[in-house]
Amino acid sequence: MKKWVVTLTMAAGIVGLAGCGGQNSDTVAKTSAGNVTKDELYEAMKGKAGEQALQQLVFEKVLSKEYKVSDKEVDKKMDELKEQLGPQFEMALAQSGFKDEDDFRESLKVNLLQEKAAVKDVKVSEKEVKEYYDNKQKELEVRHILVEDEKTAKDVKAKLDQGGDFAALAKEYSVDTAANEQGGSLGTITIDTPQMDQTFIKEAFKLKKDQISNPVQTQFGWHIIQVTNIKEKPKKDVKPFDEVKDDYAHELKVAKLDPETMQEALTKELKKADIKVNDKDLKETFDAMLNDKQDQGDNKKEEEKK
Repeated sequence: MKKWVVTLTMAAGIVGLAGCGGQNSDTVAKTSAGNVTKDELYEAMKGKAGEQALQQLVFEKVLSKEYKVSDKEVDKKMDELKEQLGPQFEMALAQSGFKDEDDFRESLKVNLLQEKAAVKDVKVSEKEVKEYYDNKQKELEVRHILVEDEKTAKDVKAKLDQGGDFAALAKEYSVDTAANEQGGSLGTITIDTPQMDQTFIKEAFKLKKDQISNPVQTQFGWHIIQVTNIKEKPKKDVKPFDEVKDDYAHELKVAKLDPETMQEALTKELKKADIKVNDKDLKETFDAMLNDKQDQGDNKKEEEKK
C-alpha cells in the first residue's frame, strides 16, 4: 500500500493461538470421527504461517518495549491509507491477505513501531523543514513528457527550447498515453501526493510557473516536466510554522526511509533483544535476519583473501 509498509504479514489468524501450543490439549472442535485439539491446530497452523506469526509477535514485543504507538496514531494512518486508496481499500486488504481491518491494524501497528525505531537516527535540518512547510502550502498543476531514454529526452527538451508545442510533442514522443490525451497533464499534485515518484515531485517543486525542467530520471523513465499553474492555500488554512514544525520534521524523516533502512533498524532492535526460539520447527525463523549482515561481512573477507 505504501513503500514503508515492509513488514505487514498475513499471519494474524494464528497469532491468537501461537502461545497455546504445547500447554494443553483443550478441544477446539468435536466430530464423530474424533476431536481436534489446540495442540493439533497449533501444529497445523504453525506449518502454514508459523514463522510469519512468530515474527509479528516478536517484533511487537521487542519494539513496544522502547517505542509507543497509540490507537490514535494507528487510526490516523488507517484514515490516510483509506483516503489514498479510496474504493480500492477493501480490495487491497484482501489481496494482501488480511481478513478485515482489525487484522490489518495489528500489522499496521508493528509497522509504525518499526518506523519509530528507524527514524530516530534520521537527521533533517530546520532549513529542510521550512522548505517542506512552504511547499505544503502549494498545489501544482503539472504536465510531462515521458520517454524511455536520456537521448530522446534531450532531443525533446531541445525542441521545446526552440518553441515546440508541449502538447504536440507529448503526443508524438511520450509513452504516457493516458496523460497524452490531456496534453501531457497529470493534474494537480502536492509535495506529499501518495504513490507519486518522490524524485518527480522534488524536481516539480523547484520549478516556477510555466518553467520547463531539464530531463529528470525516475523509476519510470525520463521526464520533461512543466508547471502550468501554482495554487497557494488560503491563509486561513495555514498553521504557523512553529506549531507544525515537529510534525513536519517527522514526515520528512519518514519520507527519507527506505526498506533497507527499516530492515536495519529492526535487525538492530532484534539483536539487542537476544532472541531464543525454543520450538524446534521455528528455530530458524530469525536466522536470516540476524545473521545476514555478519554473513555479508564474512563473505567480503573471504573474497578479499582470494
